[in-house]
Amino acid sequence: MLMTACSAERPVKAAMKASKERNPAPDFELMDVTGKPVKLSDFKGKVVLLNFWATWCGPCKVEIPWFIEFEQKYKDQGLVVLGVSMDEEGWAMVKPYLESAKVNYRVVIGTDRVGTLYGGVESLPTTFMIDRDGKIASTHIGLVGKKEYSDEINQLLGISTAGL
Repeated sequence: MLMTACSAERPVKAAMKASKERNPAPDFELMDVTGKPVKLSDFKGKVVLLNFWATWCGPCKVEIPWFIEFEQKYKDQGLVVLGVSMDEEGWAMVKPYLESAKVNYRVVIGTDRVGTLYGGVESLPTTFMIDRDGKIASTHIGLVGKKEYSDEINQLLGISTAGL
């Protein structure tokens, strides 16, 4: 794998891009824990939180409970959380972790090719917020705050947070 170091310091968060400035998210097909193929293009029309992570990454473990909560809270409004594990050991390492953490969203095993499609994914976690048109709205490298994710999810889903 291309990997990398787990990034806990100096998170890099790009501001959410205006719709006209967004580039299409590269499509891919990877297998989930049941062996079923998952294509990013299957989620067109939904907002996708695409998270590259690994079981050995401390900051990734901080974010996962947030993503579990987001999946539960926003799935009926059109959010899909999709985890891309970059663990070299594959499902042997990932499946027990998913069970112990009670992960409720889809997870696939990433490849070097998919990492390269997304700019090389050199630090974990790296998360892409993808709009309903399948375009990358923002990129987060390293641990970013839960509120930042929540605010972006609400904005991309068109949920008003006025008065909250």
